[in-house]
Amino acid sequence: MTAPTSAGELLQLVRTGQASTRKALQERSGLSRSTLTARLEQLQTAGLLTEGGQEDSTGGRPARQLRFADRHAVVLAASIDTMHAEAALTDLAGRVLARRGGALRVADGPEPVLGRIAEWFDAMLAEAGRPVCGVGVSVPGPVEPGRGRVTRPPIMPGWDGYPIDAFLGARLGAPVLVDNDANLMALGEHRARYPDSAALVVVKVSTGIGAGLVLGGEVYRGVDGGAGDIGHIRLPGHPEARCLCGSLGCLAAVAGGGALAARLTEQGLPTVSGSGVRDRIVAGEPAAIRLAEVAGRQVGEVLATLVCVVNPGVVVLAGDLAEPHFAAGVREVLYRRALPRATQNLRVEIGGRGEALGGAVAMVVDAVFAPAEVDRRLARA
Repeated sequence: MTAPTSAGELLQLVRTGQASTRKALQERSGLSRSTLTARLEQLQTAGLLTEGGQEDSTGGRPARQLRFADRHAVVLAASIDTMHAEAALTDLAGRVLARRGGALRVADGPEPVLGRIAEWFDAMLAEAGRPVCGVGVSVPGPVEPGRGRVTRPPIMPGWDGYPIDAFLGARLGAPVLVDNDANLMALGEHRARYPDSAALVVVKVSTGIGAGLVLGGEVYRGVDGGAGDIGHIRLPGHPEARCLCGSLGCLAAVAGGGALAARLTEQGLPTVSGSGVRDRIVAGEPAAIRLAEVAGRQVGEVLATLVCVVNPGVVVLAGDLAEPHFAAGVREVLYRRALPRATQNLRVEIGGRGEALGGAVAMVVDAVFAPAEVDRRLARA
């Protein structure tokens, strides 16, 4: 890896915690003191870097600390699920400054859903008093990397190819980035709770099922965004389970929240979605608890293979069915079927339901303050 030399690369070292003093930056970059000073002055003049406070010293003059100016702008983030959505306004470190949320049906189509989210954004921005550097959107469908729209989403009728980025970008005047919810949950979990994990998998089980992978600190999306789409791996012995994708026997059609809701309804317990299943589990409904345990074992069957391939240190269960009964079923099968070598250092945890928002913020900040982007903005200043 070449030594960092540009202003954007120096900011990246400070922003990611790899260096916090001029001395550390000089050692990492090999730049002369005068050149380093000039680069840092560029960043400070642009309002991207601050200097103040002092490191503990073991002798000599204490070094002044450099910090990324994480309060000079804000990020807007939205997490869209099948039956509800959330939105937040944060600073560049992800600290939440305002939040909105409510019932929204993704099946109503992109313009009603995005229009409501834009209203939430407008209301939060009215009180922010700072410029927006970018917008991050989490959606429950596949997203081709680099495109602000979903591609053939099974549970998002009317959204295929819709320009989410253009719709929100025109209204907010800021770049808009879009990614799959499992990917952003994985990124959010990694940044917030497991930053030292070399390989992390988040499995979101709500109405559908999907996985997000963070490898070496970066989301792994595959060639065209299809990595982690475990909900469409077929389970043997379920030829009657028709999936929304059109196939039979997909994991999502067997063990997803939508499938469990349908079974509860057949048993005389009307349930609409994965969140409804969770409500019945929390209420202690025996039929819902039994279904969650079985679904957990079925997901564990698929995860046993994934764990042997990826060898993660952490598997985080997220979404509506991320609760103890479901998790117990996952652990029971996963630890029994996967190779001992792949599970000896593996933790299976129940994660939060809101980490997609944190992941959306991290996605925006990483993109907007990537070294090349920073250098381009400084060159135009």
